[in-house]
Amino acid sequence: MAQGKKKGIPAGLYALMCIVTAAASGCLAGHFYFQEKYAGDHRLYSEQAFRSLKEGSPEYRIAERYFTEEEIRRIRTEAPVTAENRPAWLDYSPEEDRDGNGDGIIIEHIYAPTYEGYMMVVEDPSKVFIAINPRLGSGGAAPELEDYVELHHAAGGINGGGFEDAGGTGDGSIPAGIVIMDGKLVSGGAPQPIVGITADHKLVTTTCSGEEALAMGVVEAVTFGPTFITDGRITYVPGTDNLNMLNPRTAIGQKADGTFLLLVIDGRGPSSFGAKYEDVIAIFQEYEAVNAGNLDGGNSSVMIYDDEYVHYPVSMYNSRNLPSVILVKGEDE
Repeated sequence: MAQGKKKGIPAGLYALMCIVTAAASGCLAGHFYFQEKYAGDHRLYSEQAFRSLKEGSPEYRIAERYFTEEEIRRIRTEAPVTAENRPAWLDYSPEEDRDGNGDGIIIEHIYAPTYEGYMMVVEDPSKVFIAINPRLGSGGAAPELEDYVELHHAAGGINGGGFEDAGGTGDGSIPAGIVIMDGKLVSGGAPQPIVGITADHKLVTTTCSGEEALAMGVVEAVTFGPTFITDGRITYVPGTDNLNMLNPRTAIGQKADGTFLLLVIDGRGPSSFGAKYEDVIAIFQEYEAVNAGNLDGGNSSVMIYDDEYVHYPVSMYNSRNLPSVILVKGEDE
C-alpha cells in the first residue's frame, strides 16, 4: 500500500517564522547591548553615555529605563567630575604628580568621566625632537618606544605619526604621509595634516604639502590628524572624522612660552574608556596651548619617562613597532 505524501511547512509560514525568529534575536541582542551600555559593570561610562544623549531621542527613551528618576536628575544636572567632586564610589586615589627629578619635565595625572591619562610638560622646548625609524628605506621593522629612548639617551617620549598597518599587524617600517628630518623631505609630499617642529623649536600643526612645510621652516615632521589648534584657533570641525569615538589618544601641543605638552590617554580598559577629539581639545585649552595636533592613537598610544611606562598601554606588549616618536632629550644628550 502506498504511503501518503508527507506535508512540509508551507513556504509562507516558514518565511514568517524566519522573520519572527530574526526579529526576536535582534531584539534580544539589542536588549543585551543597551543593558551592558547603560546598566553594566562600568557605571562611570554608563552615566557619561546617558549624559551625552539628547533628551527625548529614541536612544534616550531606551536608556532612561535603566536609571531611576533620581539618578536621571543627578546625571543630567551634576557638574563634570573633577579632582574636587569625584564621587566616593569611584574609590580612586590619583598618584602624586612626578616632578621630573628637577629636569624641567613634569608628569601630571589627568582624568575625566570617561578617561584618565598623563600630560608630560616639558619646559625647555629645545629638548623636544622627532626621531624616525633608523631602518627606514631598508624595509626593516621599526623599533619600539623603549628602543628609541635607549638609542637617543632620551628622558622619555611618546609615539608619533601613523604608518601602514594592514590587518593591525604592521611592523612600523613604512610611515604614512609626510616625513621630514634634518630639514629634508624624507617621504610624502601631497597635503596632509602634520605635526612639525621648526629650527627655533616651534610646534607646527596644520595641513600642508611637504614643500610648504619646509618653506615654513619645519625641520622635523610626521603625519597624522586631525589638527586641533593652530595659532590659538580651534581648527577641528566636529563631524568630519568617523574615528571620533572614545579611544586611547596620543597628542602634542605647545604653549605660547614654548612649553611642550605631550599627552597620552588610556582607553579600551575598565577604568579608562578613552577620549573623543573634543575631550583632547578641552585638555589642551586648559593647558593654554596655542598649537595642538593629534598623533597615532589606539594600540599605538604609549608614554615612557625615566625608563618606565607612565601608564597602561593597550597593547599587551607595551609599545608597538613605531615609525616615528616624539622624544625629550636626557641630561646627557
